[in-house]
Amino acid sequence: MDRMQGSQHVSVASPPDLPAGIPVSSPVAPEMAVGALGVRGLRLALLSLPMSAGSSELIDEMRHLEELKSAVSARQARAAVALDLAQRAGQAHAGVPDSKCDTGVAAQVALARRESPNKGSRLFGLAKTLVMEMPRTMAALESGQINEWRATLLVKETACLSVEDRAAVDEELAPDSGTFDGAGDKAIIAAAKAAAYRRDPRSVAQRASHAATERTVSLRPAPDTMTYLTALLPVAQGVAVYAALNRTADSMRSSGDARTRGQVMADTLIERVTGTPGGVSGINLNLVMTDRALFQGDSEPARLEGYGIVPSEWARALLVEDQCGSEDQPQPDQEPTDRSGFAVLLRRLYTAPGSGELLTMDSKARFFPQQLRRFIRIRDHTCRTPYCDAPIRHIDHVIPWHSEGSTNLHNGAGLCEACNHTKENPGWSAKSMPGDVHTIRVSTPTGHSYKSKAPPLPGHKSTRLRN
Repeated sequence: MDRMQGSQHVSVASPPDLPAGIPVSSPVAPEMAVGALGVRGLRLALLSLPMSAGSSELIDEMRHLEELKSAVSARQARAAVALDLAQRAGQAHAGVPDSKCDTGVAAQVALARRESPNKGSRLFGLAKTLVMEMPRTMAALESGQINEWRATLLVKETACLSVEDRAAVDEELAPDSGTFDGAGDKAIIAAAKAAAYRRDPRSVAQRASHAATERTVSLRPAPDTMTYLTALLPVAQGVAVYAALNRTADSMRSSGDARTRGQVMADTLIERVTGTPGGVSGINLNLVMTDRALFQGDSEPARLEGYGIVPSEWARALLVEDQCGSEDQPQPDQEPTDRSGFAVLLRRLYTAPGSGELLTMDSKARFFPQQLRRFIRIRDHTCRTPYCDAPIRHIDHVIPWHSEGSTNLHNGAGLCEACNHTKENPGWSAKSMPGDVHTIRVSTPTGHSYKSKAPPLPGHKSTRLRN
């Protein structure tokens, strides 16, 4: 049976029917659920329970369901650790070096839980810590006294400690004894930080010092053709930047500037970072839209590389408003325009009628040519591993070159760096599937397979994939 989330699919077996003699509407005893039904049957049994009628009973049900969610999270953690041990044993038997025996386990956890590889790695690390180093936190999760997120907070705040000190903090806080009943996230973080500092103040201080090396700037889409520009900075520098923008806003507002405080701060940030009054001197955009949307006012949305879906009206305005040319000479497949004081170079991209695929390219070289790389990057938009939406860093073969994979659009895929390395591990494979829209099937060492379909381009109506 295929299930679909967004543009990605996972193949799973159909769940078994409930055992004979158990009415669909009747509750199932826990011991029967575990023994006779199994995990999938337990889910079906839960769905078959009648909904409570009274308000008090509904509140109780939500409370019990929350405890059940915590118990399921704990079970998933134990399953992840068991998978790791099983994979290590199998790979060691096959002669894989110890240092590489757990490679790819986190990626399999991510696929099974329908999460990105990055989050799968965090969940796998959480599982190992809870099962192996923090038994009382694990017991609290299993009993429903804390949820998975709060267990994550406790693990995160003790990450700098040795195994012995972490176990001591786990015993001191004793989450399974009701220590955190009624406590919110901030209270739990504060308690864990204080306990960690009492155990090993030097490690906590070193962790704070090391945090400055993780400073970075990131960009992610926001609604209505906006973006979030986020900077992770040491506290002193972050406060200084914000204070400087505040002072400028106060000065401009007191001089009669009609913009809001937030608008002044945003505009000032852009101007000071880029060094130009308009903020941008020039930008190269890859905009995909239908001819109907461009010339006939059709409402089919367009897609802007690096951002995502944008309204067709906004895309038309970007193309046609305030055109005044550009000092840069455009390439044959590009057309210049100017908007809001900065030059925009737009590349026209064409899709095949009916299928909606970008027109194909081919190459006999081992490495993808620049034009073909650009094509694949625009088609795939983000990493093609199922459930991963990280930015594309590598353009590589679906079927590897050393396995006689061709260098063409059909056998190319955009991947983040981590996923591109993961697919090279023993037991992993991938292949392109036939169909109107580019589709990849990824297979893992356990024999499970997952489908990833390229996001639909403007003008193409997506259809459900079938095995």
